[in-house]
Amino acid sequence: MRFTVEERPSDSPFVERIWRTQSERTGTFISQAASHWEMVVTRHEGKAVFTVRGPETKATPIECQWTEGEFLGISFKPGIFMPHLPPENLRDWRDVNLPEVTDTSFWLYGSVWQFPDYENADTFVDRLVHDGLLVRDPVVEAVLQGQPHKMSLRTVQYRFLRATGLTHNAIQQIECARRAAALLEQGRPIRDTIYQLGYFDQPHLTRSLKRFLGRTPAEIVRASATSRSA
Repeated sequence: MRFTVEERPSDSPFVERIWRTQSERTGTFISQAASHWEMVVTRHEGKAVFTVRGPETKATPIECQWTEGEFLGISFKPGIFMPHLPPENLRDWRDVNLPEVTDTSFWLYGSVWQFPDYENADTFVDRLVHDGLLVRDPVVEAVLQGQPHKMSLRTVQYRFLRATGLTHNAIQQIECARRAAALLEQGRPIRDTIYQLGYFDQPHLTRSLKRFLGRTPAEIVRASATSRSA
């Protein structure tokens, strides 16, 4: 089972992307490892649920049990986090559903908030920042951008865990697997992908993609070839 996802960039420096999709049939899909956390609004049969979803360290099969569900997501950049809902506590499907007030609003940190939509998600994020519910860790951003810093490795790892829920190494592995999949989908040979991204050999690449994305290199290549010929 696959979802067709529509997404757009955000004007907010805190947001990686804003996306939406819908479920058209039941079935199993693979939720891939993700180094970011996100907020997701799920609408189904007139009800809305606001979920704060943490990062994922491995690919996980998920069963979608109903149709005609609508999903809106706000994915945040590494280093952006909510101090009262740290990503480490939400990692690997320990999601938090916030209490619903009405069909159009929910509780967040003692206040009533309106559910965001695809068009006003940026305004929603701006208000979170203004109210101090979203903060930025500049150390995480600096390390990911390769900028120099004077902190010890232990301090850096603590800052990464607090702000992202993952270690720096885990983020690098997940993002490398995603880059590998993107290259394969573009038609890059498996051997070239291994060399370009620094994998030891094909078994190493296969283990990484299977762990983080739930697919082998050969499966990605076949699916991409089928899509191009359709």
